[in-house]
Order: sequence, then structure tokens, then C-alpha cells
Amino acid sequence: MTITHIVLFQFKAGVSAEVVKDVCTSMLALKDNCLHPTSQKPYILSSSGGKDNSPEGIQSGITHAFVVEFASAADRDYYVEKDPAHLEFVRRFGGVLEKVQAVDYTPGVL
Repeated sequence: MTITHIVLFQFKAGVSAEVVKDVCTSMLALKDNCLHPTSQKPYILSSSGGKDNSPEGIQSGITHAFVVEFASAADRDYYVEKDPAHLEFVRRFGGVLEKVQAVDYTPGVL
């Protein structure tokens, strides 16, 4: 069963628009940069995201959202715990983020 991984970012005050764009571009590039440890081919099924534009006003500081889809929990777990490209992304950009939230779900599992 597929796993949908939702990641929400709030950037630290004073982070430049250029850095924000670099983080977002790099986050979306993980779809192609993350390679399965056995096949050495990209394993993220889909990835999308961008800047919040909700008129509701209940974002609690979150400014950007990303949705990443994996074929299995095993693929998601590898991504979170071991994928070198993802771990490098976290290392490189973790310092510019004030808050990061992640929520995962399996479609249809209520």
C-alpha cells in the first residue's frame, strides 16, 4: 500500500528568498535524487509542493508544504532513516528551518 508523506516548513526569520527557493527546489529534486538501495533507481512515486496560499489563516507559521508518495512503508522508512540524498538535505537545510512537521498516512486507512 502506498504511503503519503506530508512535510510542512516554517523558515526562520530573516532567511532570504533565495535560500527559501533553494530549499524548496532541493526538496522537490529529492524525487530524482533519492535512489533505491537495491535498484539504484529513483523510488519516490510523486512529489509536489510549494508556498502556502490558503486564505484560512490557520497555518500557525507554516509557509510551505510538500507531499511525497512512496510505494511502501519500507521505502518511506528508508527515505527517512537512511537515504543519503535525504539525509544530506536535512543536514544542509535544517539550520534555516524554525519548524518542520511531518504527517504520514496510508490512503483509505481510517
